[in-house]
Amino acid sequence: MNFWETITGSDLTREWKAFDGRARALPADYRAAWKQIVAHLYPYGSFTGRNLTPLADAALGLLEEAAADGQSIDEVLGDDVAGFATALAGGAGAGNYRDRWREQLNRNVARKLARLGG
Repeated sequence: MNFWETITGSDLTREWKAFDGRARALPADYRAAWKQIVAHLYPYGSFTGRNLTPLADAALGLLEEAAADGQSIDEVLGDDVAGFATALAGGAGAGNYRDRWREQLNRNVARKLARLGG
């Protein structure tokens, strides 16, 4: 990835178009689950969303393998797609906006308390 691609995000656009192409090859119920997974992963994205591409690639790979094995989507994800996406993001250490705000608040409070006590 060169500097220009990093600045413009064209590399991300290319990767997500490739994900969409791979998802179109899946059966309909898998495509619907893919859309739900992506929607539930967005809150865990950084400003650019670069941290989501490995998570999306892993989730799509799982869906592709399961579809090839003939498993139903319920066997793969269960009935809680949001929980699956949350577990996937949490396992990768990605925090959502509330987690980031909580960390920022804790740092600010600790800094203020250090000034008062020191």
